[in-house]
Amino acid sequence: MKLTPAGDAAITPPVHLEFIQNQVGQPEAASLEDIEAYHRALFLHQHAREFEFCAQEEQVHQERLLHLESRLAAAQARVSAMDSLLPVSVGGEPDVRPTAPWNGWDRTMFAAGALGIVVLLVFGVMNISFNLLESGLVTFTENPVRAYFWAALLPVGALAVKVGWDLIPGRTVRAAYLWICLGLGLAGVLAWMAAYAAIYPRLSQSAVDQLESVSVFDAGNRGPALAAGGATWLDMVTVVSQGAAEVFLSAVLGMYMTTLYLRHRPVRLAGNPQFLQWDEERRTLEQGVAAERRALADARGARTRLENQLAALLLYARSLFLREARDSHDRAREERRLLDGIASQLRRQLEGVEQNRVDGREPGLPRRGSDPVLGNGTP
Repeated sequence: MKLTPAGDAAITPPVHLEFIQNQVGQPEAASLEDIEAYHRALFLHQHAREFEFCAQEEQVHQERLLHLESRLAAAQARVSAMDSLLPVSVGGEPDVRPTAPWNGWDRTMFAAGALGIVVLLVFGVMNISFNLLESGLVTFTENPVRAYFWAALLPVGALAVKVGWDLIPGRTVRAAYLWICLGLGLAGVLAWMAAYAAIYPRLSQSAVDQLESVSVFDAGNRGPALAAGGATWLDMVTVVSQGAAEVFLSAVLGMYMTTLYLRHRPVRLAGNPQFLQWDEERRTLEQGVAAERRALADARGARTRLENQLAALLLYARSLFLREARDSHDRAREERRLLDGIASQLRRQLEGVEQNRVDGREPGLPRRGSDPVLGNGTP
């Protein structure tokens, strides 16, 4: 016989009905104790290993859980004592001071600086590329795109100068760097203006004026000094000063725009690296604690399930014993009732025999004057 609970498995070992029936004749209290002890021993004989396994699993997961909880408490204490965000270092100083809001003047200057950079670079690229194409060099006349790539050195140079300013850590050094670039840019503008003014009278003459000024007697007069490549020194100074002015002035305008932005930029905060590491450790420990709690719950659940199976088995055996005891009492009562009926019938028969003996008749003979068939007395 097996007892099947509401779960998915039967409770084993089964209740031993023969042992219960053997205990029916014993006193009830002692019999119940013997039945429970017998079925507990029978159950543990089959499931003792599972009980011990669940106990060891529970102990292991309990120790791990205590260790992880202690580490988690330490990590939470460290995380709670740290700031999750730290101010960004700007110019070697923490960015904790509030900045002024944008106003109309600063917005206008910022837009003007951006426009000036675009104008300078576009003008420089177009002018240098035009000069390269007009130089008559075969590499540029056959492939004009190369001239524009050569002219692209101007914005790249301006960007390089601006990057150098961004990489300087000290505020004083950055200010000196800016003023030096501004001085070089203004010097390039002045040199370009002077060179252009020197060659402007010759450029402003028309072709007719230049032909009229030509004379056979001017053969001994030497023209402007020429460089090694055949170009005049004034032309070289004009191109070089123009390129330098465009590079350094574009970089200075970029520095000015950056300064305007830093003056009105929002206060920036960055994640604390120590906080991030301990917070990651805390999350990992929380996952480990959750996993150990689930494992501990499984171990305790398995042990509780076995204990409940044992309790259900003992209760079922107890109920069978009580049922067998009631059946035994009912059978004894029925037998007693039958014996009492038989005894009362025998008693009545004995009383009849005794009465017949008193009346002078032999036992077994009909009464005088009675009909042996009808049993009635005759007169």
